[in-house]
Amino acid sequence: MKCSICKTNLPKGTGKMLIKNDGRIFYFCNSKCQKNFDLGRTEKKIKWVKKAKATT
Repeated sequence: MKCSICKTNLPKGTGKMLIKNDGRIFYFCNSKCQKNFDLGRTEKKIKWVKKAKATT
């Protein structure tokens, strides 16, 4: 599994899973990613996700 916002790998048994009414499933590694998702932000608009992807 990967986090739906920052795309980091989640070890088995960790993180949170959100299931929408239409059947879409979202995974989050921490509350920071979940709060950004709740605010309607995408990984393209978040600066810290861009920096993390650039360094890896």
